[in-house]
Amino acid sequence: MKGGVMGLALTELTVSHFRSHKLARLSLDGRPVAIHGPNGAGKTNILEAVSLFSPGRGMRRASAAEMTRRPEALGWKLSGLLHSQGQNFEIETWSEGGAARQVRIDGKTATQIDLGKLARVVWLVPSMDRLWIEGAEGRRRFLDRIALSFDPSHAEASLTYEKAMRERNRLLKEQVRDAHWYAALEGQMAEMGHRIHAARLAALHHLRVAQDQAETAFPSAELELVQTEGAMPETAEDLREALNESRFRDLAAGRTLVGPHRSDLYGVFAAKGVPAKDCSTGEQKALLVSLILSNARALAAMVGAPPIVLLDEVAAHLDAGRRAALYDEICALGAQAWMTGTGPELFEELGDRAQSLVVSESDEGSVVAI
Repeated sequence: MKGGVMGLALTELTVSHFRSHKLARLSLDGRPVAIHGPNGAGKTNILEAVSLFSPGRGMRRASAAEMTRRPEALGWKLSGLLHSQGQNFEIETWSEGGAARQVRIDGKTATQIDLGKLARVVWLVPSMDRLWIEGAEGRRRFLDRIALSFDPSHAEASLTYEKAMRERNRLLKEQVRDAHWYAALEGQMAEMGHRIHAARLAALHHLRVAQDQAETAFPSAELELVQTEGAMPETAEDLREALNESRFRDLAAGRTLVGPHRSDLYGVFAAKGVPAKDCSTGEQKALLVSLILSNARALAAMVGAPPIVLLDEVAAHLDAGRRAALYDEICALGAQAWMTGTGPELFEELGDRAQSLVVSESDEGSVVAI
């Protein structure tokens, strides 16, 4: 809590039949949450549960069926009391029989976009450590999560675009040449694609401002949105025309070759002028931490409160100095950060600025103790 005033935070969390947890009930006070326990005990599952208080498939990008506790496979339910915008909201999200998850806010059916207006959640997980050296898809997904934190409607635009593109790609693979079949799909892709591109550019702008204004122990990154070939059309009409003109080339390839799905995030370690992909593993990790913190600072400036921050096993990859700097920045922001590590020594620098949870294993599954 910053200045004694609670910002965005989960103050109660109940996890039922989710992953390794049969039942866990947590009462929290808005401070950062340090979770420790042995590998495989179920620490990350708690973070994944918290990530589902925002739109999307959570930090593991798992299907609803994959999240259910085995062997029962009854479905799962998460409920919590969310302090947001100076009020408390009762949030429930669940899945039955592997069906798409549902959401209720204060007892009323809601959409994931409604949820995104109340809860902003950002995360850094070990699978993201290879972000700069793997394919462009992972970097687009990373940027889209940041864009979604600023604009909850970004998810809807992305889903609509992907659905229309899948249908267009099906026509291309079947070598359909009738222009009427493509026109409506390309119009939809053009409108949504322009929105996606604009949201990504806006997200990069917010990150740049947050980096420039902050005094931080973590390195800043110069970020640029690039296309794998050519340039991204500037307007929705330009994109529609580009899709139209590219149709014969796309027929030969069997897929759509122009649009925001061909974008990539290019990063440079600013102080050294070295591309992020060529940096050391430690430098790449520090850049990721820097971007997550910049995302949090930008959101705090935009909506008046930092997001909930999820940091899975982040402490183990930072030296003591950087670890202490990270904790200081989180506390200065007033963010409720949920962090995991194997031992309590990884969180010593936090002291009583954080709540501590211990996760262990039993015959019944994961057990959480405060």
